[in-house]
Amino acid sequence: MDSGQAGPVSEPSGSADDLLEAACDSGAASDAGTATDAGTATDAGAAGHPTSCRAREVLQRVGDKWSMYVIDLLGQGTMRFTELHRAIDGITARMLTVTLRGLERDGIVTRTIHPVIPPRVEYALTPMGRTLLDTIGKLVTWADSHLPEIEAARVAYDARHPSP
Repeated sequence: MDSGQAGPVSEPSGSADDLLEAACDSGAASDAGTATDAGTATDAGAAGHPTSCRAREVLQRVGDKWSMYVIDLLGQGTMRFTELHRAIDGITARMLTVTLRGLERDGIVTRTIHPVIPPRVEYALTPMGRTLLDTIGKLVTWADSHLPEIEAARVAYDARHPSP
């Protein structure tokens, strides 16, 4: 039964990331992340996408867990698809293909097909891709060195917040 009175005010259900994504999708965000008219605060030739939205797309690509592994491995040198697939625990062939294509599209990875039978395909970092190695290497090293602490924090959190 509706009494006509407003109920309690609640927080929006979406996170800040969800709101920025919605703004990026509609073309209504500026570099500062505020809503503006579509096309405002864009770089020349930006096809209506504000700079922060385009940067976010790149960060989503290079920050993706599989992309980070691929970039880290290719930092050791050129590798074939099967070598990458064996080296990345848990990745499917399809996901590796999608990841490599995205990295190639963004100019981070090159794909070289050697005209032999059967064809040999190799992947390598571009010079721009190599500039990511220090940053990604530090993140991978940080994650490896803090695994015990992270696991302990998860156990403690799960003990305080049992799942329904």
